[in-house]
Amino acid sequence: MLLLPKFQYHQPVDLKEACEMLASMGLEARLLAGGTDLLVNMKKGVESPEHLVSIGELGELQGIHQDGDVLKIGACHRVADISSSQLIHENFPGIALGAESLGSPPVRNLATVGGNLVTASPAADLPPPLMAYGARVVLRASNSERTLELNSFFLGPGQTQIQPHEILSEIIIPIPLGASGCGYLKLGTRKALEISIVNVAAFISMDGNGLIDNARVVLGSVAPTPIRSHRAEMMLKGEKPSSKLFEEAGKAALIDSNPIDDFRASAAYRKEMVAVLTKRALAMAHEQIRVKS
Repeated sequence: MLLLPKFQYHQPVDLKEACEMLASMGLEARLLAGGTDLLVNMKKGVESPEHLVSIGELGELQGIHQDGDVLKIGACHRVADISSSQLIHENFPGIALGAESLGSPPVRNLATVGGNLVTASPAADLPPPLMAYGARVVLRASNSERTLELNSFFLGPGQTQIQPHEILSEIIIPIPLGASGCGYLKLGTRKALEISIVNVAAFISMDGNGLIDNARVVLGSVAPTPIRSHRAEMMLKGEKPSSKLFEEAGKAALIDSNPIDDFRASAAYRKEMVAVLTKRALAMAHEQIRVKS
């Protein structure tokens, strides 16, 4: 049985105190929210922080609510609650699909949306749909706050723009206007329990003439970070949705992908699946629009 190494546990009363603790403890501290990755890594000896600062129950980091024309999600909101949220299902079906695909039910009950982002796994389930909706992240420090586009947040596997003294506090997502839809699909040998071999989120919105006026296609597990397929997006804009168009967009996304060979799949297979999943995710998004109209 693997045991946790010794550490000092700290439970701040609010986000301000958590930021102050993090600033004073420096690199010897780690934040504890859901703990689905951190505690496993500590048991394996991959990480051995001297201090754990518990933020999972801070009220300032919880909740989902609409604020004008945006939706705000607390970074420590549980993935299970996101997948069951009526507000998410009605306005952001792609995010609901991503949350439902993340791990097993016990993992979703513990995992947090912020944790899934700061872990910065290229195969994570939530970054692609969040990026497809144009999400931003809020980073808090003891004396400062900054907001970044999620597109620019990831630097590489396990690496983000977040500084050691900062806490990801909130995710802000523009509420789509008009006719829009977002599909999310994941290829894994055991579906929800499997790390993605490829995952794709595709968002489209349509104007009054039935043409696509905005599109975001996001690919996961095919590059060091989740990436947007700008070739596919340019191909879609201004066009009338069709199976042929979505197939061509899938081929364009394939060109933008840069996967590797590993024990789960070859690079060639991943590229092939990028084309397939992109076409299907776009069809899913279009069907959502059709059902709403």
